[in-house]
Amino acid sequence: MMDWIPVVFVTFKFLVLGTGMFFAIKWHYDQGKKQKLEERRAVLRAGGKVAALFMLSLLGVGLLTFVLIRMLGMDLSMP
Repeated sequence: MMDWIPVVFVTFKFLVLGTGMFFAIKWHYDQGKKQKLEERRAVLRAGGKVAALFMLSLLGVGLLTFVLIRMLGMDLSMP
């Protein structure tokens, strides 16, 4: 009897989580179909701005690291 408890619980868990994921994906898909074209453009524009800001900050951190390494006299040559 005790050998079947994990099998039953794991099966139940997968069924419940699978059903929940199905309905969550379906809900998000249905919500996406309702959005207007202008809202999508606004979201894409905002995403592009965030990506550009991230790339600029990444470049800044890289340059700052390079300058700091040069000031400390560390070896930058590749082996």
